[in-house]
Amino acid sequence: MPERYTRVAIAFHWFVAILIVTNVALALSWPHVADESVRPLIGNHKSIGMTVLGLAIMRLLWRLTHRPPPYPPVYARWETRLAHWVHAGLYVLMFALPLSGWIMDSAWEKAADNPNYYFGLFEWPRIAAIMALDPVTKKQVHEGFGAAHEIAGYILYLLVFLHVAGALKHQLQGHRELARMGVGPA
Repeated sequence: MPERYTRVAIAFHWFVAILIVTNVALALSWPHVADESVRPLIGNHKSIGMTVLGLAIMRLLWRLTHRPPPYPPVYARWETRLAHWVHAGLYVLMFALPLSGWIMDSAWEKAADNPNYYFGLFEWPRIAAIMALDPVTKKQVHEGFGAAHEIAGYILYLLVFLHVAGALKHQLQGHRELARMGVGPA
């Protein structure tokens, strides 16, 4: 019987995973919707990103205080090392993507005229120090962090693919990997 993650860790995992998949779907949909629909989608994308950032902070604190179950001893050493690197990369991206997006958004030339609302509930502040930059520097920050945000997104796609592929590989080999993360009987 595989050792499972804690219920809290499982909830963080699946909630963040759903939010990330939703955010990827929103970003991929922008080129295919009418212009008037793009800004609301971007607003939801930003709100989800800030939610992921908040959950990432809580998830990291939980992870630092609750040791995850060990990998089954039948896993090859290279597999456990790769899994650790993929998990570390996913944690980095859970912070890097929302932060780079927030910085990029704060440097947007029209930010002062377009308040940012968290799911329409309240105004989410932009980073004042970035908004106060001179226009040339602000444009460079917007473009630089926009490029970083996009590159980080592609790295996310790769890491999610490796994460899912590894879990499915072990599941298909009968290791009941999905049960460790709350899918199916323990």
